[in-house]
Amino acid sequence: MDIITTQQLLERVSTLLRTEARLFSSEHGLQPVHLDVLRYLSMCNRYSDNAAAVADYLGLTKGTLSQSLKVLQGHGLIERHADPDDRRVVHLKVSLAGRQLVEQIVPSEMLKNAVDAGDKIDFTQLQHQMRSLLIALQRSNQFKSFGQCHSCVHNITLPDGGYFCGLTQERLSDVEVNLICREHTVNHSATL
Repeated sequence: MDIITTQQLLERVSTLLRTEARLFSSEHGLQPVHLDVLRYLSMCNRYSDNAAAVADYLGLTKGTLSQSLKVLQGHGLIERHADPDDRRVVHLKVSLAGRQLVEQIVPSEMLKNAVDAGDKIDFTQLQHQMRSLLIALQRSNQFKSFGQCHSCVHNITLPDGGYFCGLTQERLSDVEVNLICREHTVNHSATL
């Protein structure tokens, strides 16, 4: 196993994607970190759409996140909503303008071009290997998994075909089980 080459390849792919994000964000008066926050908020569930979860997921300091949220709100890309059950909790929601911006960058234009070029890449196998690497990194370094509910030990499929979170004791919608959650715990018997 050549771990150095693996790291170099991952870093190079990451650099190319970051360069694309940097160019796109500057066209919209934003920084790449702002796009990171928008992407996260567009794919997280109701238990993970708060500042603490964003900071955990992206590894940001409170100061950087606070400034990023102000910029995003100033551009009309996110909205803040008080939790109806606990007014101390503030949920961060991507606005329509924010969703439209995310749709322009996800998936990456560079990745789409690579696929369209007809290069023989087995993306199913690549995704499986990348997911396995991610899980190994998270597990060996005690990072939260931030996975989708459908692959979580707390997810319960109900007799009516619906879903229920055993941790929060709340019903989950079909959409929610495909969003990421900060309370996620990998269910190793689930299909990833």
